[in-house]
Amino acid sequence: MLTRVFDAPRELVFKVWTDPKHVARWWGPHEFTNPVCELDLRPGGAILIHMRGPNGVVYPMKGVFQEIVRPERLVFTSAALDSDGNPMFEMLTTVTFAEESGKTKQILRTRVIKTTPQAAPYLAGMEQGWIQSLERLTAYVATESKE
Repeated sequence: MLTRVFDAPRELVFKVWTDPKHVARWWGPHEFTNPVCELDLRPGGAILIHMRGPNGVVYPMKGVFQEIVRPERLVFTSAALDSDGNPMFEMLTTVTFAEESGKTKQILRTRVIKTTPQAAPYLAGMEQGWIQSLERLTAYVATESKE
């Protein structure tokens, strides 16, 4: 579970979580880019993100939106894919957004619901990956809230 407070309205924070052009700018660890970022924002809608590391390696992931309560809550599954496109592990993530005096308190909860033996090194870095993604999100929201 990771908590962040953004100096931005809840609607803006929700938007940068759900609009692929915004998600592509902050998703993933530091120095990663997202050459593919597709979100079908509806229950049952697909998520497809290809994260490219600074070394050029692409880490594809896919998922499905389970629940969308605008602008309060997102629930989705996500799975890191191996080189053959098979899931190595699957996570269930819930993100809540609460308005607090013009700011937004975001709580992210994620848990592994399926795994394979090859997932161990990826899972070992999962928390740090989320921390870095949220650091990037914090910086991105700060620039977006000024516009």
